[in-house]
Amino acid sequence: MNNLVEQSQLLIKRTKSAFHRGLYRLINWDCRLIEINGARGVGKTTLMLQRAKEIAVSDIEKVLYISLDDPFFYNHNIIDIADYFSKYNGKYLFVDEVHKYPAKYPGQDWSTELKIVYDRYPDLYVTYSGSSVLQLYKGHGDLSRRKCRYNLPGLSFREYLTWQKHFDTPPFTLPEILNNHQNIALEITEKVKILPLFVNYLEHGYYPYYHEAPEHFCGRLRDTINVILEQDIPAVASFSHENHIKLKKLLAILSESAPFTPNLTNLRSELFIADQRTLMNYLNALEKAELLITLEKETHGMKKMQKPSKIYLNNTNLMHCLYQDKPNKGTLRETFFLNQLKINYKVNYPGSGDFLVNSTYTFEVGGKTKNNKQINHKEHGFLAIDDIEQGFGNRIPLWLFGFLT
Repeated sequence: MNNLVEQSQLLIKRTKSAFHRGLYRLINWDCRLIEINGARGVGKTTLMLQRAKEIAVSDIEKVLYISLDDPFFYNHNIIDIADYFSKYNGKYLFVDEVHKYPAKYPGQDWSTELKIVYDRYPDLYVTYSGSSVLQLYKGHGDLSRRKCRYNLPGLSFREYLTWQKHFDTPPFTLPEILNNHQNIALEITEKVKILPLFVNYLEHGYYPYYHEAPEHFCGRLRDTINVILEQDIPAVASFSHENHIKLKKLLAILSESAPFTPNLTNLRSELFIADQRTLMNYLNALEKAELLITLEKETHGMKKMQKPSKIYLNNTNLMHCLYQDKPNKGTLRETFFLNQLKINYKVNYPGSGDFLVNSTYTFEVGGKTKNNKQINHKEHGFLAIDDIEQGFGNRIPLWLFGFLT
């Protein structure tokens, strides 16, 4: 236990806090049980350690950070740690990598133990994090009525600019951008040359660890994907070894042809999958792991469609690192737009145009020569245009949609 405390204090002291993610200010830190999930490499651990450091300024002994993939937890459990910590006046417990926790007893997993901790120690505040695939997870303990849940995506374009110390500006709402994009864009472009920075972001700005070793970024990202497919998803979805091989094949097929208009029969045949439900489970797992985004048509009063209209890779960094050749520019543009909008808004596949947002706004995404042809009959139709600093009317710079979070 002493080693855990020493390691915790060392990590907290070493944590840098000059830059905070946008989610940091949105979390209700007064909630007694907080879940933070997200894809590997987006900064969940850093966010928790930053909060721990903020608390530790007044009393570091009231804070403990533990990671459940530590060998210590091969034969120790969460409840005992919480009990010891609470008895020595501990108040804030940060628990990382919960999906890696080895269960100690049949029918009792990490969620069961956190439920017991929550009920048994009312003065203890617990924040835990894990892979975004936890959304697939059906734990033994019912935490739904107790926890405050948050998802941490990768860096938005706005966060990337702040992190790189180009300038800092608060996020804008979608109506603010639609109604006032000229003034907002002018204010931003007076401070920085925005287009080269946007190109950099599309290549390597989504994952914060790029600058640790730029030359190894794509290799590390591919390694991260392998860990997700081989360890994270099987750990929470009970997928077999054969399943994770098929997941790899499926991701490879989709990577080569995104945006992919699914022919489920052909996909099943190519992957030797017997039924459509299994294939849909694979697609769902890859989407929950934030490797894919599925785009569906809007439905009214009907069961949600089983077959997505289009499938995209989750973000443009994945495109740059997984494509064998240079990614298609049109697909890059659409992927960026969808990735940035889906965090706070509902996005569907429209009858005409590229995207329908919140059942109201129709968007067509393209380059400088893109015209209104596909949306000119739409009352709320807009063009998201790449390679421009300033827009006019319903023509809005594409990069500006990276300022929504």
